[in-house]
Amino acid sequence: MCGIVGYVGPKQAYDYLIEGLFRLEYRGYDSAGVALQDGSKISIRKKTGRVSQLADLCKLLPIHGTSGIGHTRWATHGEPSDTNSHPHTGGNGEVVLVHNGVIENYSILRDRLRELGYVFRTATDTEVAAHLVAHQLEEAVKLGDDPFEAETCVRAVESAVRQIKGTYGLAVMFRDVPGLLIATRFGSPLVVGMGRGEYFLASDASPLVGHTKEIVYLNDHETAVIKADSFVLRHQDGSAPALSIRALEQTSRDTDLGEFDHYMLKEIFEQPQTIENALRGRLDDEEATAKFGGLNLDPQSLGRIDRIVLTACGTSWHAGLVGEYLIEEFARIPVEVEYASELRYRNPPMADRTMIFAITQSGETADTLAALRECKRKGHPTLAICNTVGSTIAREADGGIYLHAGPEIGVASTKAFTSQVTVLTLLALLLGRMRHLSHPAGKRMISQLREMPDKIRQALKCFDAVKDVARKYYTAENFLYLGRLYNFPVALEGALKLKEISYIHSEGYPAAEMKHGPIALVDEDTPSVFIAPRCEIYPKVMSNLEEVKARKGPVIAIACEGDDKIAELADDVIYVPDVDEYLQPLVTSIPLQLLAYQIAIYRGCNVDRPRNLAKSVTVE
Repeated sequence: MCGIVGYVGPKQAYDYLIEGLFRLEYRGYDSAGVALQDGSKISIRKKTGRVSQLADLCKLLPIHGTSGIGHTRWATHGEPSDTNSHPHTGGNGEVVLVHNGVIENYSILRDRLRELGYVFRTATDTEVAAHLVAHQLEEAVKLGDDPFEAETCVRAVESAVRQIKGTYGLAVMFRDVPGLLIATRFGSPLVVGMGRGEYFLASDASPLVGHTKEIVYLNDHETAVIKADSFVLRHQDGSAPALSIRALEQTSRDTDLGEFDHYMLKEIFEQPQTIENALRGRLDDEEATAKFGGLNLDPQSLGRIDRIVLTACGTSWHAGLVGEYLIEEFARIPVEVEYASELRYRNPPMADRTMIFAITQSGETADTLAALRECKRKGHPTLAICNTVGSTIAREADGGIYLHAGPEIGVASTKAFTSQVTVLTLLALLLGRMRHLSHPAGKRMISQLREMPDKIRQALKCFDAVKDVARKYYTAENFLYLGRLYNFPVALEGALKLKEISYIHSEGYPAAEMKHGPIALVDEDTPSVFIAPRCEIYPKVMSNLEEVKARKGPVIAIACEGDDKIAELADDVIYVPDVDEYLQPLVTSIPLQLLAYQIAIYRGCNVDRPRNLAKSVTVE
């Protein structure tokens, strides 16, 4: 949630800040603001709405300075408004900061600071942090510290955050110490871009593309002290952590729209390539298995695992459900799929030979990170399936598998889902070959996986048919999504995509469960989307479909090419390539992503930035 940018150097900071905020807008778009320091003066501009509205304001009221911070907000405390927008000031304006995260004890801190005479002008928790830093600075000066020294400012920030309960990523400037930027984090990501005589700050790497090729990820409880000519990393316990400089792997092509109108559509059409990337170098023909370089577990340790827990949130949780079916079918290992938000607070019995996989696109999801840490604390091997190199979960897990899907900008996840399913299929192959899966069966899976990028290209050809279906049903206010076995999680994911970006109420169910309640919702105005490719229980799915038709419910079917029978029953059919059951989620999810996209377009919704949602959920 929310996005932070910062700059210290010889150039005018505004250009980098506003460009960075545009790139980070997918993280939060209730409001945006910037603060620039010019000598001993800090000027602030902030505006409710999109970053473009902030840019318009800054054209009318220009500001200047060679150091600055910026923020794009997803509201947690206090409604979106100009007043509640970041940056916020502390004391009498001597402190200016931006904040990602949630300060859980802000009410107690606010009452204490009010008693000390601090005046609160916003409804945010962030203003507490600003006043708290200002207070700690004042206390340091009373003890004889020099307020014009950077060290005094650093100690004020570190003293303040020790009193904060919750999560934070903070970027702080001081009116009386020009050219100083202090950044610190706990539970909310920050990354520093290394330059020559300049440094860049952001809450993820995308704003840094084109400005630097070397980056440093901050760990929890670390503080970056940044000036134009120096960068010092320190731990809040006083130690000096090792400086780990990484190469920035993103390119401008990763974040450009190209020929597409929206990031979501671009990312849907990137899926043949992203699945190819997920497979690259991981198929072992000789041994008829999959191979991963980052699991950090030897075959003996993997072979001793007798239970797997997959934990995730949202779309990643749906991918985990597909993974459960895959691993149990091919490796015969019991699998449980847990909502990370529940697992972090539960105390389920887990034997010593239980392995935890955290599934996440961003690698920063607060609940997934907390669940991973809790399982790690109890001694279980914790692995990550993650898209973002250098993210907190990727660094804290014992090992893991990268998706290599590239940045996903659209809030509604698409290519990350199919990449996660692809990686989970590879994991099922690896574990299966270590147990019961025969060499010929492994070879067959490898052959079929290699065909999947082309199968996805074929599936994407359904877009014209999807547009016709979307035009017919975009005014509906309720949808049902129904599937069986491997396609039940796809039904859940299809329903989620529709509600996320078109604001239509939609629910996903196993098709056979329809008779246990959801069939009461069927009427002439409620379309039912049946994910019904050929499978073992195809006749039973057809029976469920006919039950809906008998009650005059409109039926949209996702079916295999050449299925004429379903065309006789369904009102509309969208065809996908015929693949084995275990691979069907990769092709059947494509028309559902496109259907959600096109319905949202017809309804006039912002598909890349749906209301109330942000890309990375870094707060509870």
